[in-house]
Amino acid sequence: MTDEFEFLHDCVEKALKGGADHADIYLQSGEGHSAHFEDGKFDEMASGTSDGSGCRIISGGRTFYSHTSGCAPAYVSSAFRDCAAAASVCGIKDSSSFSPLLEAESPISPPDSDFFKDMDSSLKKKTSLIRQASYRYTVSHKRIAVVKPDGSTAFDTRFYSSFAAQVIVEKNGILQTGGERRCFSLPEKDFWGTSAPADIAEKALDRALLMLDAKPCPAGVMNVLIDGEAGGTIIHEACGHGLEADIVEKEHSVYRGRIGERVARECVTMVDDATLSGMYGSYACDDEGMPAQRTVLIENGVLKRYLTDVLSSRLYGMPVTGNGRRESYKCIPIPRMSNTFLMPGNDDFDTMLARAENGLYVKKMGGGEVDPTSGDFVFYITEGYLIEKGRVTSPVRGATLTGNGPDALANISALGHNLKMDPGTCGKAGQGVPVTDGQPSMLIEGLTVGGSEV
Repeated sequence: MTDEFEFLHDCVEKALKGGADHADIYLQSGEGHSAHFEDGKFDEMASGTSDGSGCRIISGGRTFYSHTSGCAPAYVSSAFRDCAAAASVCGIKDSSSFSPLLEAESPISPPDSDFFKDMDSSLKKKTSLIRQASYRYTVSHKRIAVVKPDGSTAFDTRFYSSFAAQVIVEKNGILQTGGERRCFSLPEKDFWGTSAPADIAEKALDRALLMLDAKPCPAGVMNVLIDGEAGGTIIHEACGHGLEADIVEKEHSVYRGRIGERVARECVTMVDDATLSGMYGSYACDDEGMPAQRTVLIENGVLKRYLTDVLSSRLYGMPVTGNGRRESYKCIPIPRMSNTFLMPGNDDFDTMLARAENGLYVKKMGGGEVDPTSGDFVFYITEGYLIEKGRVTSPVRGATLTGNGPDALANISALGHNLKMDPGTCGKAGQGVPVTDGQPSMLIEGLTVGGSEV
């Protein structure tokens, strides 16, 4: 370890000897590019770096935090001294070194403009019904280091690549939108081995065209079969946030005080796993330097554990699960999901259709609204079909799912074999972090469906 890192460890040690319960320093060096292409031209292109450091002291249950641009010891020690002064900790010295402690990865090339123009032109030749097509591409990487209170330093290098397409089509005055995306924790050169951008755009177009000819969805309480491809929106938004320790312990979660209780049927096992290679929510260590791990939250229907960071672990006497995450050096870490999913079950698709008998088959979920404290939700369906007499029949449009996450979890009566993972960015407390949600096909009994049928 360099003398400069030893100096930062000395700062942390002095804070602990000065009465702090916990102290650490987070360093980050990153670079990224993003492009938004719409209506045949670039709507936005941006490039930037994200070098900086965050210094934290926890004392008496209170968190003191200071951050600065750059990750040279001179900048970091100055920020740590400010943080220590706010926490009434004295004796922190400054460094005179301006050599960065982290070196950036090799520079990333900006996206080629012909890449977008050729794809857009090719897509619009497929149908005259396209009214708008837009594409968003982002690629970034960052190196982090966490100077920990035990005298060690944790390091991680992270790559993020994503591509999303959205297509709006119109026929007889009816507008429909289709979208598709891919996001992985992979360098750009490896990312495009997972999916061709033209295939993603065409899937978005196919979904929009399908919904043009769909009939309005009826409303009512129904059995709902949600495909694995639909994405784990319900699991993440309506259930997962309620298992994050800061929400649990502030008496905001319906799961508070229920460790060891049955919260779902025996077929349900829910896992958060940051160790999965290439998944958008994966990392080697979290943003507090804790090793990534696999955490079983619900096992065979029984609640086993909450997701914690260092602070919630200290305050509430829970094991640290390695889920302390932050958007950047400007933010304090908080308990966050990584890759959260339901384990596959033993039911095949046809069996679940037969059990649903009459209801709704959801092939793709859209956005929605959720109260993370109660789990109450409204989600939009971007691709759905009626189930009639145990068979998938007509596509429907305008469908929504309304309900409560814990209730929906308790009403999952069957799970299929086909686990699918759906990536995205999760927002909480003003911070966005990459995550992946997943589920196999699942049958939920008695879910309220809102429709557009008049």
